[in-house]
Amino acid sequence: MGRAFNFSAGPAVMPEDVLQQAASEMLDWRGSGMSVMEMSHRGKEFISIYEQAEADLRELLVVPAHFKILFMQGGGLAENAIVPLNLSQGGAMDFVLTGSWSQKSLKEAGKYGSARVAATAQSDGFTTLPQPASWQIGADSRYVHICGNETIHGVEFHELPDLKALGCDAPLVVDFSSHVASRPVDWARVGLAFGGAQKNLGPAGLTLVIVREDLIGHALPDCPSAFDYKLVADNQSMYNTPPTYSIYIAGLVFQWLKQHGGITAMEQRNIVKAQLLYDFLDSSSLYVNKVAKECRSRMNVPFFLRDESRNDAFLAGAKKANLLQLKGHKSVGGMRASIYNAMPLEGVQALVAYMREFEKTQA
Repeated sequence: MGRAFNFSAGPAVMPEDVLQQAASEMLDWRGSGMSVMEMSHRGKEFISIYEQAEADLRELLVVPAHFKILFMQGGGLAENAIVPLNLSQGGAMDFVLTGSWSQKSLKEAGKYGSARVAATAQSDGFTTLPQPASWQIGADSRYVHICGNETIHGVEFHELPDLKALGCDAPLVVDFSSHVASRPVDWARVGLAFGGAQKNLGPAGLTLVIVREDLIGHALPDCPSAFDYKLVADNQSMYNTPPTYSIYIAGLVFQWLKQHGGITAMEQRNIVKAQLLYDFLDSSSLYVNKVAKECRSRMNVPFFLRDESRNDAFLAGAKKANLLQLKGHKSVGGMRASIYNAMPLEGVQALVAYMREFEKTQA
């Protein structure tokens, strides 16, 4: 089998150019005589990799100078604890529940303060987004948390809420794990954004945190030192040994993004890919997507066969067609196609062609 079209939700498809470059540099990074994974994180070779990666990311995402970029570990799940350890000051936090990941964030934050539900779409099966005007945010809120894109349920905020317009002075915390670098970020509306790299930025092991400087320095006394944003920032993400190889690969992805037109160009490609798949789903008599059109994710497209007794046959046929990892999350069933930045248009075209042919055979 050659390179397949990999629709995994994460760890996910990587740009082939990046994988080839990493392979060519595996044993000897640019004449250093070492693999990147063998380097000291404080040596000049790795410091140059780190500094370039940070600079490229700041340029790509147009991160303002008063935000710190932190390269950490633990993934989005760990940040569900690390954020309240740094921002809650033991007080109240408000959460907008839009799917499984925001539910996990609420539950974890409750260990470090009062975690409240500001709004929820659970009654709709997490197929819609609660309108910001309906959110119940307390005047004492330390921050308001949203998951920008829910990988399991396939809903996405296509515009970040303006908390100030709602009369709220609390910072907005965004889990952007699964759509970071797929679209621009309005930093004027964000206090902190975090995400695991393993969906759109690189391999598992690296966690990205972008945080406004005034929010740093308020960690709870029990916060582990390695998770204190101030210590991490003051030590240029090297208070402890960072995930060096994951940072290196992410840096190659940042360069790949720049070579392909940056975030604005990538967003346009993502719109085209998602529209192609959703248009087919909407025209089909066999498949259905249940998410409201105005909040459908461009990154993760869940869908169901109206006759679920055909699921196994669908997945077997997809595998033969070199279309992998299409089974939906175990908590919701069905199917899911994750079409991150590195998924080429040709992959979505191949998926639609297979789905169309499978539908014909089931008539």
